[in-house]
Amino acid sequence: MTTAYLGARIFDGEAFHDDAALVVEGSEVVAIGPAPVDAEIVRLDGGLLVPGYIDLQVNGGGGHLVGPGTTAADLALVCDTHARFGVVGLLPTHITDAPAVTDAVLAAGATAARAGTPGFLGLHLEGPHLSLARKGAHDPRLIRPMDESDLVRLERARSTLPHLLVTVAAETVTPEQIARLTRAGVIVSIGHSDASFEVAAAAIRAGATMATHLFNAMSQVGNRDPGVAGAALHHGGVWAGLIADGIHVHPATIGIALRSKAGPGRIFLVSDSMSQAGTDLTSFELNGRTIFRKDGALRLADGTLAGADLTLDAAVRYAHFSLGLPLEEALRMASLYPAQAIGATGLGRVTPGSVARPVWLDDGLNVRTLP
Repeated sequence: MTTAYLGARIFDGEAFHDDAALVVEGSEVVAIGPAPVDAEIVRLDGGLLVPGYIDLQVNGGGGHLVGPGTTAADLALVCDTHARFGVVGLLPTHITDAPAVTDAVLAAGATAARAGTPGFLGLHLEGPHLSLARKGAHDPRLIRPMDESDLVRLERARSTLPHLLVTVAAETVTPEQIARLTRAGVIVSIGHSDASFEVAAAAIRAGATMATHLFNAMSQVGNRDPGVAGAALHHGGVWAGLIADGIHVHPATIGIALRSKAGPGRIFLVSDSMSQAGTDLTSFELNGRTIFRKDGALRLADGTLAGADLTLDAAVRYAHFSLGLPLEEALRMASLYPAQAIGATGLGRVTPGSVARPVWLDDGLNVRTLP
């Protein structure tokens, strides 16, 4: 059946279209232009039709935190929760834990993939091969070096998942290990790393193509050592996730980063949300420690940030209304760029041949329900 959406301004991932219909047939966009005479017409009362958002760092939602006990049904719950905020594809993110827990999460992910769970694009493993010096909220007792069993685990997991993203510290995982993972199709991201610019650059040459939550939990740009943050900005092939909530990164720093980022890799938005997303939870547990939700942030008792009290639609609003980014760039940072960063074909655009997963926004960039 052919459906034509009329009445909203259309953003196709690159440019805006006014006074046009978004024409969808089944699960595919077929045209932007006049509505076919035989199409079912869906009339929208203004707003924007934009590519659905892609979130590559989602620790949980709907009251569930990815970790011990996670099932495929829990992953579906996380996907469903974030769909309310315009996210049509995400990587549920499992942070540092014991190998047995990681194995169980990987098995749940494989089941979710086989079931074709809506919104499930694969998994993001953030740790456990991180730097103790930049551990953030990760449990230091569970951080450890990468060994042969870890490499085999990740190689096998990649064969069962659409996408597998792994965050590692550049100084604790060798270039040889990174190269082996990338040959297996694993996307390697540098994060929770205190590495020098030179060590980070070696990881990038070995195949790392991403930086996890830019500026947070990594060595900073210095006058004699640009650190991991500088390496991510300097190397054009590196994509970088960013938590845009006004808490994790100063707005001036974001502006400097956006102006200095070498391409074609770009900076994209992530939520880094935890189980609180879509709920009224005021606290929850992580590795036996309580995380408190207060004043727009998630923190351990000692004040350490632990994820973000953020959803991707709110990050888009912050990027546009608070940072002053052009609307089209803010939208690309939440859709096109993350899709490109992991090679998610057909997502991040609403152009002929793309997957038909548009999101309807009002003028305040709040998500509306398509009729």
